[in-house]
Amino acid sequence: MIKSMTGFGKGEVRVADKVITIEVKSLNSKQSDIFMKLPSAYKSKEIDLRNIISQSLNRGKIDFLLNVESTENNSVKINKELALSYFKQIQQLEPSVGDKMSEEMISLILRMPDVMNTGKEEIDESEWEAIKKATNSALENLDKFRTSEGKVLEADLFSHIKNIETFLIQIDPLDKNRLVKIREKQDKAISDLKDANIDKNRFEQELIYYIEKVDISEEKVRLKSHLDYFFLTAKEENPGKKLGFICQEIGREINTIGSKSNDADMQKLVVQMKDELEKIKEQSLNVL
Repeated sequence: MIKSMTGFGKGEVRVADKVITIEVKSLNSKQSDIFMKLPSAYKSKEIDLRNIISQSLNRGKIDFLLNVESTENNSVKINKELALSYFKQIQQLEPSVGDKMSEEMISLILRMPDVMNTGKEEIDESEWEAIKKATNSALENLDKFRTSEGKVLEADLFSHIKNIETFLIQIDPLDKNRLVKIREKQDKAISDLKDANIDKNRFEQELIYYIEKVDISEEKVRLKSHLDYFFLTAKEENPGKKLGFICQEIGREINTIGSKSNDADMQKLVVQMKDELEKIKEQSLNVL
């Protein structure tokens, strides 16, 4: 079953005096690349969280955000030195900010990492269980998003594959007419040379060799086989990489048909097949 590598999931739980929010975003990538943003007090759980993510998401560029907000304002302390440091760095980037913080600037800086400090540095077991629950919830929601996007992606891919099948069917009568014309030219050539002093057996062998060289029967059969295999493979679990390999084989057969055809109308159909294949390749990069 096709799933998109693009997705977003969010999970939220309340524990004691805190609201824990997990956000997970994924984009397409050949491998699994996980980028995490955690408050400093939760860095000790980074490896555990990476393991949870890896078990659920086997491929993609993953952005993971853990945010913790305290519901008890009295327990919150502002790290003034860190807040001023952020402000000075913003001034260096944008001198027009001036020397005084606006309300908008204060609101922005208070949302910076570690500016708001609850004073509690250790994570107890109940809080860790809440974090895992929120993480799993976010991952489940991301998977639902990927599945939903995958259905749209599958419909688009299948439409392009069916278009290639249609062009392949249209090539068949053109190919038969082409072979008839080639044989007629050969018969005429043999007739013109019947009184010539040549080795007719060798000449006929060369003509047979030429017919075999321009024959695309095998390529048409293999291309149809690859197209059927694409449909079957798309129903497998996480078929993205395999679909990419099948696209390479489809492209190889289309190119061979184009090089052998030597017919303007067939070449037009080959160009259209190539165009459809490029769309398939582009979309298949986002298949999990």
